[in-house]
Amino acid sequence: MSVNLLDFDAEGLVAWFAANGEKPFRARQVLRWMHRSGVADFDAMTDIARSLRDKLKAMAVVLPPTVISDRLSDDGTRKFLLDVGGGNAVESVFIPEDERGTLCISTQAGCALDCAFCSTGKQGFNRNLSVSEIVGQLWQANRALGIMHGDERIISNVVMMGMGEPLANFENTVSALRLMLDDHAYGLSRRRVTVSTSGLVPAMDRLRDECPVALAVSLHAPNDSLRDQLVPINQKYPLRELMAACRRYLEKAPRDFVTFEYTMLDGVNDSLAHARELLLLVRDVPCKFNLIPFNPFPGTTFKSSGRDRIRAFSDVLMQAGIVTTTRKTRGDDIDAACGQLAGQVKDRSRRTATFSVHFQDVKL
Repeated sequence: MSVNLLDFDAEGLVAWFAANGEKPFRARQVLRWMHRSGVADFDAMTDIARSLRDKLKAMAVVLPPTVISDRLSDDGTRKFLLDVGGGNAVESVFIPEDERGTLCISTQAGCALDCAFCSTGKQGFNRNLSVSEIVGQLWQANRALGIMHGDERIISNVVMMGMGEPLANFENTVSALRLMLDDHAYGLSRRRVTVSTSGLVPAMDRLRDECPVALAVSLHAPNDSLRDQLVPINQKYPLRELMAACRRYLEKAPRDFVTFEYTMLDGVNDSLAHARELLLLVRDVPCKFNLIPFNPFPGTTFKSSGRDRIRAFSDVLMQAGIVTTTRKTRGDDIDAACGQLAGQVKDRSRRTATFSVHFQDVKL
């Protein structure tokens, strides 16, 4: 069976080439062709000896997930649906802005956390994505958008905020991150690559030590009783432990703050009392807040907080000196807005009732 070279980070690719009698510089050449140039055909790698190209054709492939659909929103947001086999598909979203282009990518087919306000969690969990399936979303988006635009890449930022909990797929997520940061691959800055987590504390510590990038934490509540309902993983890693992990992470983080994501749910977590409670919670954690108007999906009972309510909530935080932004709703006409990614998952039976078992099986 052919080996998919997109499953290797730089170190792994060098090791594979060495095991097959090839020198490290050959691995770096192939790495550049695959990731910097988006080439999947070994014959097109013209500075590589014909003998090696023939050898690679016999042993390996460059195989990203296939794009099933490519939808463009009225606001320029672009959503890709990608086939990951076994009846499963995942989604990634490109968000163009004046000064940057951000790709939001998925790390799992579905999600086991079942956060109350997220459509992805409502579909259940099937499996972790491989390295090739994670980085392949960036590979395919680069190809679709045009890899280079003048002297700058169109995709300047990557956020792991799509389907799934990145830190529950730790090994593959970190290998994909290393490719994104590698100058022979995508060459992105650590400050421009963000991992979003719902709060897997041991994995946050591992990420800090092994591959620190920008960190976003899905917070969504100022106290344990409410967060237990909205973000069930809080029952395993409560807020006191989560805040301590955030402080530890900042010791090695490329940015000097953690971004807290906070979905604004009408009548649930959006009172001024909640805002003041947040100030007490994060008083020892350098941070900024990103307030996210809730994006409804079929079957949900939640509603988004009103514009005035969000503004008042934001004012409480900003008056205390915390940088606070309110996320623009982008791509909602193609279901590409935050919390709307659902993809297609074959096995929809696994829910939060088994999340504790699932996370016991994750090597943290």
